[in-house]
Amino acid sequence: MKSQHEFLDVSRTVTASAYSAWWRLTRLIGGALLVATGAVHLDLYLTGYRTIPSIGWLFLVQVISAMGLAAAVVTFDNRLVSAAGAGLNMATLVGYVLSLRIGLLGFREVRTTAGELAGVIEIVGFVALTAFALRPYRHDAPAGVTDRGRHSNVRPRVMVRSARWVCAVLAVLAGASLGISLDVARTASPSAVGSGVVVKFANIHGVAVLTNARGYTLYWFAPDSSTTSACYGTCAAYWPPLIGRPEPGTGVVGKFATIKRSGGALQITYDSHPLYTYVGDSAPGQANGNRIKLNGGWWYEMKMLR
Repeated sequence: MKSQHEFLDVSRTVTASAYSAWWRLTRLIGGALLVATGAVHLDLYLTGYRTIPSIGWLFLVQVISAMGLAAAVVTFDNRLVSAAGAGLNMATLVGYVLSLRIGLLGFREVRTTAGELAGVIEIVGFVALTAFALRPYRHDAPAGVTDRGRHSNVRPRVMVRSARWVCAVLAVLAGASLGISLDVARTASPSAVGSGVVVKFANIHGVAVLTNARGYTLYWFAPDSSTTSACYGTCAAYWPPLIGRPEPGTGVVGKFATIKRSGGALQITYDSHPLYTYVGDSAPGQANGNRIKLNGGWWYEMKMLR
């Protein structure tokens, strides 16, 4: 018959094996979620975000960092590597929320399915990777020895517990902030406006560009035709159509008209181009949407005809 010590040894082996398997799964899930958020940003980068000044290269950096950290997380059973992956998830989420609420580096994000998916992935990934990074050592491990048998300085338990609480609070706040920001950024369809809309012009980087009454640059979309707009849904949230009947301001020349959108609203056209503003312009005199390939085609500032 086996002695009591043999039974205890078997019990400890089973416990250690279950412990290792659980946290290995947590680590792999965290790595997979890093790959997922990197894949979402890579798709956005390739489908147009690469043409957005400043934002484009940030997307590329995020993709490279996410993929690199994912490989490191899966390969190495290391707390610091997992903490770095969690930090990338949180930093990416913070950038997304900021771009939704106030804009980031001249770019204003709107609510999209890809953005919602990436936000949820980043929160869950943050939870998984911080859980692994702050996991407790096995109870059966000798004092002063980690779960992989290496001697290290033992951190006070109160610090580890405090870090867990801080990360838990951050995860909750991140989820709440994402939900609130997505609700505020809910896409709204343009409604019909019957009153006149003043169209002016301004010199922006030495070019006479049409603007709305507030001085915000007007744009045209390459896939449009003279009678039809190709910009609806999420596209119309990024590029709000200029709705109403045109009233050219002093000095504005050229041919204005209107087309009827699918919802019945009248959209102003100029030189046979339907006109739009851009959510990324935060002040008059900006033209952050010029020469951007987004939402299925190229966008250009509307230059006034001479």
